[in-house]
Formats: sequence, structure tokens, C-alpha cells
Amino acid sequence: MDGLNHIQSLVTFAWWLALDFSVLLYILLDGADLGAGVFSLFVRSHHERGAIMSAMAGTWDANETWLIVAGGVLFGTFPFVYGSAFSYLMVPLALALWGMITRALALEFRHLADEPWKRFSDICFGFSSLAVAFFGGMAVGAVMQGFPLTNTPGVIPTYVGGSFRFISGFSIWTGVAAVIAVTLAGTLFIRARFEHGEPIREQAAHWTKTIFWLALVAVAITVVASAAIFPWASSKWFGRNFWIWGIVLLVVIFTAYKMRVASHHDRDVAAILWFNAAVAIMAGAMMWTIYPWLVPGTWTIYSGASPAVSLFTFTLAMGGFFPVMLMYNAYQIWVFRARVSALAAYH
Repeated sequence: MDGLNHIQSLVTFAWWLALDFSVLLYILLDGADLGAGVFSLFVRSHHERGAIMSAMAGTWDANETWLIVAGGVLFGTFPFVYGSAFSYLMVPLALALWGMITRALALEFRHLADEPWKRFSDICFGFSSLAVAFFGGMAVGAVMQGFPLTNTPGVIPTYVGGSFRFISGFSIWTGVAAVIAVTLAGTLFIRARFEHGEPIREQAAHWTKTIFWLALVAVAITVVASAAIFPWASSKWFGRNFWIWGIVLLVVIFTAYKMRVASHHDRDVAAILWFNAAVAIMAGAMMWTIYPWLVPGTWTIYSGASPAVSLFTFTLAMGGFFPVMLMYNAYQIWVFRARVSALAAYH
């Protein structure tokens, strides 16, 4: 029995890593698309907004798939967390979902619309991208705060609280920080997707210089606020192994510096890769800070996991999909790697 429990713990830990990996890939891949949408609100013409849409036409829907995968993993391996967390986050997730639906409609039907409706699609595309980033960021901040559960013996714990309990100064800030982060990702994406000399690429390059510093400030504020508000963060960061977190901080600063240098020298792909490395390191550091909690102060990854039989069955049924999806994503990115012209707009 002890051996079975040990295996169950290992499988649970592996699925926790898979969940984190799925969320990270969604942030990296669709985050750039969302940022391009936010950036489109400030471009010079509706023709250029159409060009931005066309630049992501071949990959945006597959990028969103990783969010569905994350939801499936959460449902299949951490069902108790799924049920209570979605009750807690119903409002921001519903608003983010409406944003995703509106964004998809704008992307798919713009080229079928008459001229006035094209402009309406452009507006919907930009503001829906902004909404998804903001409410998604709010949801992350709200999860970091934790939420109350029922405590009835013999009954599965459920969320107890109001529909708007997720709102706080911290969650609002994480929403703002998410918008800043995806906008930086979006400007880097546009620079890498459009040909040199295109006005839209030059505008994105100009934006990158400003958004880069805003993003650094946003990260610093988020880290300081987390350390001040959450004991589970400060106890790890300033505990016995504080030097490890110091090394992590130095690595993040180094990757940010390399991104800045690559961006300055118009090495667009390298700038995106360094940006993604910085985001991945920060996300990994935060996940390890939260561990073993899945929702701090509410659910650990072990208390919220499925029973052994369900967990093993889900592993057999779904484990093979990850390498297939990774290969498909990599193939898509490779196929659509060439730079495009602003003439390639959705008409």
C-alpha cells in the first residue's frame, strides 16, 4: 500500500508539472497574440490592424488549445480544485471567455464583412484581447490569494464566498501587469512577423523600448507586493535558502538584459526567445514558491488530486497527447515562420 501511495504521489506531481507546463505554453504562445491585439488599438489604420490579424491567422487557434489542455488536466487530475476554483473565479473567467469568443469572431469574420463592419471587427479584436489579458491576470492574482472552503467532515469541501470575492487591489494589479506583459510580447511578435521597413514593424519597435521598462517595473512591484502580502512567499524567498532565489533573480535580470540587447540590434527571434526564457523562469520560480499548494492556503496538489484509479486511468488515456500537440505546434510555427508584408491584411 505504501508503494502504491508513493506511485500515486509521483503521478500527481507529474500532472502538476504538466498543468504548469500547459499554462506556461498558453501564456507564451497566446500571450503574444493577445499583446498584438492590444497593440492593434494604437496602430495608424484599419488596414494595418487587418495585417496584424493575418500575421497570426495560421497559429492563433492552436495556441489557445493549451488553455483547453490546462482545463482538462485540472478537471481530470485535480477535480476538487477544479470545482471550487471555478466557483470562486466564475466572473473573471466568464468575462475572459467572452473576450476569447469575441476575438475569435473578429478574426474569422473580418474578411467577410463590409467596410463599416471591418472597423467594428478591428475594435472588437483589440478590446477583446485586452479583456482576456486583464481578466486572466486578475484570475491568477485571485488564485494566489486563496479562498475559503466549507469544513464539514465527510463532505467534499466547496467554495464559500461571494461572486466578487476575487476582487482586491492585488488581483486588479496582476490584471494590469498581465496587460503590460502581453503587450511587450505582442510588440516582439509583430517585429518578428513583419518585414523590415514596414511602418507597423517600426511602430512596434518604438513601443518595445517603452513597454520593456514598464514590464520591469510591473515585475518588481508584483514581487514586492507578493512578499509583503503572502507569508508563503516571504518565508521561502527570505528563508534558509534565500541564496537560491537570489540566483534566480540574477538569471531573470540576465535574460531581460539579453532580450533588450537582441531587440536593440533587431535580432527579433532572439529577442522573443530571451523574453520567453525570462517568463518561463519567473513562472517556474512562482510555481515552486507556491508548492506544495495548488491554491495557496486552500488546496495542496495532493489533497486536491483524484483518487488513484481515476488518476491512473486519466494518465493512460491522456498522457500521449502532450508530445503530439507539441510536435503540431512546432510544425505550425515552422510553416508560418516567414515574415509577412502589411499588404497581407484580412480584406
